[in-house]
Amino acid sequence: MSDKAATRDGDDADAVVAEQVARARRAQAVYEEYDQAAVDEVVTAVGWAVVEPERNRELSELAVATTGIGDIEDKVTKNRRKTMGLLRDLQGARTVGVVAEYPELGLVEIARPVGVVGAVTPSTNPVATPTNKAINALKGRNAVIIAPSPKGQAACERLLHYIHTELDRVGAPRDLVQQLAAPVSKARTQALMKQVDLLVVTGSQNNVRSAYSSGTPAIGVGAGNVPVIIDETADLDDAAAKITASKTFDHATSCSSENSAVILDAVYDGAIAALERAGGVMLDEGGKRRLQEALWVDGKLNRDAIAQSAVTIAKLAGLDDIAAQAPRFLMVEESGVGGEYPFSGEKLSPVLAVYRARDFDAAFEQTRAILEHQGKGHSVGIHTANDDHVLRLGLEMPVCRVIVNQAHAFGNGGNFDNGLPFSLSMGCGTWGQNSISENLNYRHYLNTTRIARTIPPREPSMDDLFGDYRSRYGL
Repeated sequence: MSDKAATRDGDDADAVVAEQVARARRAQAVYEEYDQAAVDEVVTAVGWAVVEPERNRELSELAVATTGIGDIEDKVTKNRRKTMGLLRDLQGARTVGVVAEYPELGLVEIARPVGVVGAVTPSTNPVATPTNKAINALKGRNAVIIAPSPKGQAACERLLHYIHTELDRVGAPRDLVQQLAAPVSKARTQALMKQVDLLVVTGSQNNVRSAYSSGTPAIGVGAGNVPVIIDETADLDDAAAKITASKTFDHATSCSSENSAVILDAVYDGAIAALERAGGVMLDEGGKRRLQEALWVDGKLNRDAIAQSAVTIAKLAGLDDIAAQAPRFLMVEESGVGGEYPFSGEKLSPVLAVYRARDFDAAFEQTRAILEHQGKGHSVGIHTANDDHVLRLGLEMPVCRVIVNQAHAFGNGGNFDNGLPFSLSMGCGTWGQNSISENLNYRHYLNTTRIARTIPPREPSMDDLFGDYRSRYGL
C-alpha cells in the first residue's frame, strides 16, 4: 500500500470508528441511569444470548468453520461454562451507586462507569472472549465495542445478532454492544484504541503493545507458556488424566494449556507411562525433528498446525504411523530452553514437551528457565502432595497463579471448584509487562469515587513510631 493509500485508510478508519464511538456514548449515557436490578437484567440477557443451546452450537460451529481453529464440542462446553461461571461470579456484586461504606474510616465508595470500552479479542476464542468482556463491561454500566481478529469476525457478527436480540427483549439500547465495523483492519483497530475510554486486550502481544502505546488507559495480558511439575508425591494417573484433559481441550487454544511437563526422575518412567495410558504418544528423535519442521516455518508457528488435532498434526508432519495410533496428544523429550529449542515455547497445539529433573530443586530451576524464555508472570501448575513445594512456587516463581492438582486450562481461568474469577484473560503482573496480576474481572471496568468525611484524629506520637527503633540503636 502506498503512503497516500495508507493515509486515506487511516483517515477513513478514524471517521468510521468515531461514528461508532459516538453511538456508543449516547447509548451509555442512557444506560448509566439504570439501577442495579436493571443492569443485572441486561447482564443476564447477554449471557442468555450465548448460553441458549441452539445458539451456542451454531456459534461454535461457525467459529470452527471460519477460523479453522479448535473443536466444536469443546467450544460449546467452553462458551457455556465460561459464561455460566462469570454470571455466577457477578451475582450479588454491586456496581451501581454506593457499593461499600467504612464508617470507622469515614469513607463511602461509589461505583462509576468508565464509559466506552474497546475490547480486542483473539481468533482462538471468537465467541467466549467477546462475551466475557461484554458482560463485564455491561455490569459496570459501560458500552463496549469489540474488535475481533479478522478470522473471528463472522462468529462475532453472529454473536452480536443474538446479543442485540436479547437487548431488544429487555429494552436496552443496541449500541451498548457493537463490533468494529467490517472489514476489521489494523487501521480501524488502532483508531478504536485511540478513541475509547478503556482498552482491554487479549490476543497477540503486538496488539497488547499497541494498546499500551495508544494513549488510552489499557489492560493487556501476557503470553502463555505454562509449565507443570510432577513431583515424587503426585498421583500419577490423576495427574496424567488432568494434563490430558487440559492439553487436548479445544485442541489447546487456551493460553493456560500446559506446554511443558517437568517430571522428577524418581517418577519419570511412571509418569510417562501414565501419560501414554491417557492417550499421549512419545515421539522418537526422528519424529521430533519432523514434528518441529511441521510446527514452525521460518521461525514462526505454522498457521496450518495451530489448534489442530494431534492426528492432523501428525499427518502434517508425515508421521502417518503415529497418526494411525489416534493419539490424543504428542510428546517430545526436551532438555534445552530458548530460541534454539522451539518446543520450550508456546505451541498452541496438543504437543507437550517433557523435561526430566533429578529432584525438586532441579525441576524448580528448569521451570523458571522455561518461564524466563516465554510466559513469565502467567502461571505454573504442579501435581503434588507436598505443600512445601506448592508454597515455594508461590513465594519464588515469577508467576501470578500456581495451580495445584488441577487441569490447568480449566483451573487457571476460574473453575467451579476453585476461587479464581472466571475469565479468559490472565493478568501477568510486571513480570509479563502487565498492569494487573489477577484474572481480568468486572472490577477492572469500573471507576470508584470515594467520599471522605472527618473521623476522630489518629495522629501517632514520635514515640509510637520510633520508640523501639531509637531504643534498639541508642538514639
